[in-house]
This record gives sequence, structure tokens and C-alpha cells, in this order.
Amino acid sequence: MQFFDTHTHLDYLAEALNLSIPKLVKNAGNAGVQKMLIVAVFAENFEKLTACAHQSPEHLRYGLGLHPLYIRQHERSHLDLLESRLSERDPLCTAIAEIGLEKAVVEVATPELWQKQYEFLETQLAFAKRFNLPVNLHSRKTHDVLFTFLKKAKLSNTGVVHGFAGSYDQAKRFVDLGYKIGVGGTITYQRANKTREAIKKLPLDALILETDSPDMPVFGFQGEPNRPERLVETFRHLCELREEEPEKIAEMAWGNSLKLFGGIIN
Repeated sequence: MQFFDTHTHLDYLAEALNLSIPKLVKNAGNAGVQKMLIVAVFAENFEKLTACAHQSPEHLRYGLGLHPLYIRQHERSHLDLLESRLSERDPLCTAIAEIGLEKAVVEVATPELWQKQYEFLETQLAFAKRFNLPVNLHSRKTHDVLFTFLKKAKLSNTGVVHGFAGSYDQAKRFVDLGYKIGVGGTITYQRANKTREAIKKLPLDALILETDSPDMPVFGFQGEPNRPERLVETFRHLCELREEEPEKIAEMAWGNSLKLFGGIIN
């Protein structure tokens, strides 16, 4: 079986573990994780993140975007830089990521910053439409609002709601719009009943796997930096929730991920 980790901050993981990108790629590959998508957070990291992906072009793809959690630091000029970088059409850049909305942290949900989040999301969704790139979406306590933005945007090349933690009904609305649901470490915790039930009931072709490494640790590894190779732990829990055979689940997740973020170099 082979896996695609569709959401990593591999640049930050390399710093946290003091390991090279090639070494992280090798470790992941030894566990069957053959491809990974590295997602951006800040404009100042665009160049470094691009260089990371080009160290292992057979295995790595990347997405550029401005993360809503850091909306205070983002400037309008950063959107201009994003637009410029996307226009370069680097074939390894296969997503606009990580973008979305954040309301779980009150400091970035003040009226002024909430409006700024709206504006940055709307602009980045417009870029996705213009450059025909899928989006990798952050959403905490914002599923219903995010849905309205996505419905309005009408992207033909949709994307994924990453690290989903919500109800079946919320997930199904995204799926009905054509979006995938990112299955991560949340489902490895028995207490996450609502999310586990949603992942159990959703169509298999709506699901893709991710780690969010070095964040979102799986059960049993709390307090440690998460790693792409632990995707197999999430996969094991997914198999326990689903009725399909593991081979079928792995095949579907791989195909979904490759189609969405693999780009033209597979």
C-alpha cells in the first residue's frame, strides 16, 4: 500500500527534529508514505518552502497561501506576492494552501480581524479559480461560514477541508459541493465521537489522509512532533471505522489525493 500525506508543514518538522528534508522523505517512504504536500503559513516562507519541495520532486508537492491563524501578520502586499508566485506555474506547486477561517482563537476573531480574514479568504479563493488550483482549507468553529464562501466561489478544481473535526451533516455539505474531507489524528482518539461517526458514514471517495505534521499528533504520541510516517496509524483507525477492506481504502485515498494534489508530475 502507498499513501499520500496531503497536509504537512515539513519545513517546520525539519527544524523541530533537526533533520534534512531528504531524511524526512526517506523516513516517510519507509512507512509507505510516498508523496506529501507541504503547505505554507506565511509569505516570508514561500521561497524556503518551494526550495524544500524541489529537494525531492518525485515525492513532494507544495501549496502557497496565507494561514488565517496569523491574519494579524499578513499584509495586502503578501497577497500580491502570492499572486506573483502562483503565476510562475511551478509544476510542483499544486495547491493554494493553507487558507481558510479561524474562530477558535479569540485574538484573531475580533470584528476587524474577522473582516480581514473574510477578505483574505475571498481573494485567495479567487486566485484558486484563476489559476485552476485546488485549495487546502483550515476551518475551526467556522464550518458553516466557510461553506457559504465555497458555495459562492464555485471552484471547478475544489480541494479539501483539512483536519476535519465536526459533524456528519457539516462534512456532507462540503462533500456535496465537491470537496474532500481530510482525515487526520483526530479519529485516533475515542473521545472524538462526532468526528469518528462522520468519517464512518461519509462516502469513501470523499476521504483523503493527512498528518498536519508536526501538529495534530495521533493517540499514543501526544507531546511529540507528529511525523508523516504516523499516517499509517490514522489509516489503521480509519480501517477500524470503515466496512471496506483496507486495500480498497488505501487505493481510494491514494487515488483521491493524487488526483487532487499530484499535479502533472506523478
